[in-house]
Amino acid sequence: MMMEASFDTEESFDDPSCLAPQPPGSVSPAKRQPKEVKETKITINCVTFPLPGEGPEQQLLKPNEWSYCDYFWTDKKDPQGTTSVAGFEVLLQKQLKGKQMQKEMAEFIHERIKIEEEYAKNLSKLSLSPLAAQEEGTLGEAWTQLKKSLHDEAEVHLKFSNKLHSEVEKPLLTFRGDNFKKDLKKYDHHIADLRKQLASRYASVEKARKALADRQKDLEVKTQQLEIKLSNKTEEDIKKARRKSTQAGDDLMRCVDLYNQTQSKWFEEMVTTSMELEKLEVERIEWIQQHLRQYTTLRHETDMFNQSMVEPVDQLLQNVDPAKDRELWVKENKTGEVRPVDMDI
Repeated sequence: MMMEASFDTEESFDDPSCLAPQPPGSVSPAKRQPKEVKETKITINCVTFPLPGEGPEQQLLKPNEWSYCDYFWTDKKDPQGTTSVAGFEVLLQKQLKGKQMQKEMAEFIHERIKIEEEYAKNLSKLSLSPLAAQEEGTLGEAWTQLKKSLHDEAEVHLKFSNKLHSEVEKPLLTFRGDNFKKDLKKYDHHIADLRKQLASRYASVEKARKALADRQKDLEVKTQQLEIKLSNKTEEDIKKARRKSTQAGDDLMRCVDLYNQTQSKWFEEMVTTSMELEKLEVERIEWIQQHLRQYTTLRHETDMFNQSMVEPVDQLLQNVDPAKDRELWVKENKTGEVRPVDMDI
């Protein structure tokens, strides 16, 4: 992770004697007591942040909302701790994970549908069973109705499975199709390009900073040599070195200005794009919530239909009368009602 101390350029060159031409023999800027510049900022991976406790406290862009635009500015180490993952990349991974979760939920509902279909098939098959078909009387009527209810219940579960497919599984599968990942890549490339531009601007700042340091050192050496008569350098050589130092300072300020402009553009796009990703996540959650609630609604409807299938069975079971069944059976199967008597001699 690249970390550099950073400071305001204007504060670095607030002493005109550092850059303005000076007459030979005057005390050089290098020999003056350097002004201490307190570091208030730090640059991490080419992005500049305030040091903790320095400057006014930053306020959240969207307080109390835990918004994406407030919490993903710095990079983080990957699980292996080898490379950094940009905060924006974490947001993109959340979107991809959400897409995968949506797909897995659809697969889960599909398995639920298969269970319903198999259950309906087995109920329908069982309703045709000849078992206990010879039961008679009021109990036989209740038994026949119970078997019929299995067939009706099978129809209910088959309709339930069909509705699960059309009203839950299919919407989960088709929500945000293949173009969704393409759109995420556009976001990724856009922010990544801005980050690359920022890295390039930062490299230019560091290069300009080094060039200024070299020019200032060269001016210092030439000025000292002239003062102690160790060199035949003319006043014109000193002026030339001072002009180069001044130009290097101007170049540094220009590079810092371009860097700040680029970082500002990256900041604005990060806020806009992270808010768009946040909106997409809200839409995803609400969409899934809506269709899972549809699942529970269909499930309740299925229970209600099943209850209605059982009610006729309940009614017939309440009407089962062992005495009546015995009467009917006796009437159909009696062999004679004359009882035996004693034999006469």
